[in-house]
Amino acid sequence: MSFARSISYIFLLSIASCGNIIDDLSPSGEDKRASIEIGTEGFGVGQLAPDFTVSDSLGNEVTLSSALTGSKGIVFYFTMWCPYCDSHQENMQSYVIPDFSPDIKFYLVDYVNDSVENCRASQVSNGYGNAPFTVLADTQQKILTSFKATMGTTIVIDSGGTVLMNEEYKKTKLLEILGGLQ
Repeated sequence: MSFARSISYIFLLSIASCGNIIDDLSPSGEDKRASIEIGTEGFGVGQLAPDFTVSDSLGNEVTLSSALTGSKGIVFYFTMWCPYCDSHQENMQSYVIPDFSPDIKFYLVDYVNDSVENCRASQVSNGYGNAPFTVLADTQQKILTSFKATMGTTIVIDSGGTVLMNEEYKKTKLLEILGGLQ
């Protein structure tokens, strides 16, 4: 048996074990996510953001209400301090924040470090020691879990506490939503 034929058989056996693979090749288009009820507490767009209490990288306590105080809205960006996150953070710092700060507050949510001190060390070593972001030390992943976030998730919350965006960083969409808060 030829090498190519052997590889073909292995490939066919591996996909045959996937079960119901036809569904993946021809998706229904049906949205199977649980529906959300607008105005209830949750992480979805249209829901009221869940409250939280965490420290920032300087040890100050931050809550949802304190973050919203005196602002038209807030932006959370969930970071792992990786090159991918850094490209988004640099993009926000250069092209988004100058047009919307101080009316809108910007937060980096560090959910990978286990202490406020390590969070601050990551912030400084990555060049964000004096950046226009407040870095939140989500050491127990409270915010991450509440918003069902992951690396690169961007969340916008208006002054009334309603979630307006909860998805991967997209500058154009972020600018559009923040423009509506002005």
